[in-house]
Amino acid sequence: MDKISRETRSRNMANIKGKNTKPEKLVRSVLHGMGFRFRLHVKKLPGSPDIVLPRYKSLIFVHGCFWHGHEGCKRATIPTTRADFWRTKISSNKERDAQNLADLAKLGYRCLIIWQCEMKDTAILKQRLSTFLHDTASLS
Repeated sequence: MDKISRETRSRNMANIKGKNTKPEKLVRSVLHGMGFRFRLHVKKLPGSPDIVLPRYKSLIFVHGCFWHGHEGCKRATIPTTRADFWRTKISSNKERDAQNLADLAKLGYRCLIIWQCEMKDTAILKQRLSTFLHDTASLS
């Protein structure tokens, strides 16, 4: 049983943004501080990646654990209310994500997915971004 009313829950879920979220802004801030320049939400690319680094032909997706079904994460639990709806919704999100990654790989892009739960330590986030982008730069 949900602890808040159905109307309140609906309003809360409707207010969740898909772009310019706090996790996304954190990744952008770290990247900018590292000296990288990038584009945001390029609609011409499959999945409209959150961050595009054209110089490195690299993309970064910042995924919410719940919305994208992060395996093994405590934030990715299915709600008890309307569980069938949420299973279907999250499953279709995961399928779409996999298809977008495959399409982007065919176009020659390297992709990094950063999960919301992985952002607790900015030093680790910075190291992960640095490794990904320096590996990408060495391929060029």
